[in-house]
Amino acid sequence: MSLIQLYIPSDVARFTVSQLGEMGLVQFRDLNSEVSAFQRSFVNDVRRFDEIERKLRYLHKQIEANGVDVYEFLDEEFVGGSRGPRDLDDMEERINSQESRVLKLTAAYKNLQLKHLELLENKYVLEEVSSLFTEISGRQGAPAGIQGAGRGAGRGQDAAPLLARADTSSRRSIGSLDAARAGDLEADIGMSAMGRDINVGFIAGVISRDRIATLERVLWRSLRGNMFLNYVDIEEPISDPNLEEPVYKSAFIVFAHGESLRARATKITESLGATLYQVDSSAERRQEDLIDTMSRLDDLQHILMNNNVARFNELTSVSEQLNTWFAVVRKEKAIYHTLNLFNYDANRNCLIAEGWCATNDIPAIQSALHLATEDAGSNVPTVLQELRTTKEPPTFIRTNKFTDGFQNIVDAYGVPKAGEVNPGLFTCITFPFLFALMFGDLGHGFLMTLCAALLCVYEKRLAWLAKDESLRMFFTGRYIILLMGIFSMFTGLLYNDIFSRAMGFFASGWAWPTDQGGEGVTVEATKLDHVYPIGIDPAWHHAGNSLL
Repeated sequence: MSLIQLYIPSDVARFTVSQLGEMGLVQFRDLNSEVSAFQRSFVNDVRRFDEIERKLRYLHKQIEANGVDVYEFLDEEFVGGSRGPRDLDDMEERINSQESRVLKLTAAYKNLQLKHLELLENKYVLEEVSSLFTEISGRQGAPAGIQGAGRGAGRGQDAAPLLARADTSSRRSIGSLDAARAGDLEADIGMSAMGRDINVGFIAGVISRDRIATLERVLWRSLRGNMFLNYVDIEEPISDPNLEEPVYKSAFIVFAHGESLRARATKITESLGATLYQVDSSAERRQEDLIDTMSRLDDLQHILMNNNVARFNELTSVSEQLNTWFAVVRKEKAIYHTLNLFNYDANRNCLIAEGWCATNDIPAIQSALHLATEDAGSNVPTVLQELRTTKEPPTFIRTNKFTDGFQNIVDAYGVPKAGEVNPGLFTCITFPFLFALMFGDLGHGFLMTLCAALLCVYEKRLAWLAKDESLRMFFTGRYIILLMGIFSMFTGLLYNDIFSRAMGFFASGWAWPTDQGGEGVTVEATKLDHVYPIGIDPAWHHAGNSLL
């Protein structure tokens, strides 16, 4: 290992770190360890790409929420090549534009959902109130008059008796525009005369179904029974944009004497999360309001559908470049985090960096520095010099796709110091062999070898397995599994074992007597003149003193 020092011109610094990062041959030292992270030279650039990454996370969250497929496409040329400041500015501008449009569409969709929720609940309230008034007007011997209009008020005495309701369960459902237009207007018969003798008004609204019983008890106790509550459960769940799951609600109407009792009932219902709506006492007005509400609901459905289509198309265009943008932003963040490790020399207008690298890799590093200077279009090259030092170098173990898995096993127990013998080389043989001593079976070993061989042969096609958390271990350890399967076949052959059964490929060196003397009698085998050619004699599988 060698300790190198780099003098990097400021205009070449980002390109230099990018090239060295793609090679992965240098481990830089922190020359600003006494400086806080917020006082370093490139902290604003790190914040800039942190903000871009936040926007990408928001877009990714919206893509998942709307069920848009994320393309696995990755622009290798843009991600792996040299990116100039203009390329990054164009990317940032496009991300900002996409996020702005998605934010506006999402905010508009949420507002439309709230409006749709309000109209839908208002429709159910109008239907319930119309049904109740129709029932009241059709009764025999009903009171002479009732006044109610949202906040309903009259000139009668507050102590007058409340409305008595006959026992009946009939309801009239007004569920469409045609039914609303064809509905009778009997509920307003005598309405002009109602309220002259009795001061009874009502409030109407919608509340969560699981709170309707609480509302009834609290109103009864607070108003001392001087109230009348009627409600109906809404069959279909209502989607509330402020909640994750649809909610089952009930439409209710509360009759009470006087302004003070109605004001108290209003406060109680609102405290329990109810939403109150203005309902006219006139049946004709209610029919007109219901027709208008349902017409607006139909129009709002079309607007919501168009908004969904626009958002889906916008997010689809984002998903095509999302993986590329994520890769570029994370690389740029890593570049500026690395630049924060360097010292800035204001007199020379350059950055001074120190790092460890393998001595054999210095020529490759010099080539990368020359290429970075060309990419930046600068005439001032980066200067590299090797320093003499007594510091202990870090451990560097060069691995490949075959030895990487075994080296990870060794590193899990401890990393050897620089200059020490690396046990990973011996582990390539000892680990699978010790496994095979425990798992010696020719059949099971063959199946393991076959699966591992398929992973090794088609590793490029099956590279997607490395992205899956549950399958990543099998893919990265495919060569370990391959050797474990081969050694298991070898020890299984020595154990003379295939799928936990003995193999009789050759003649046994022991002969059992034909007359075994019945149950409970000890029978001894007779040793023959020859021995079993390879592995354990299958006769031992049936012996009472066998170890198998």
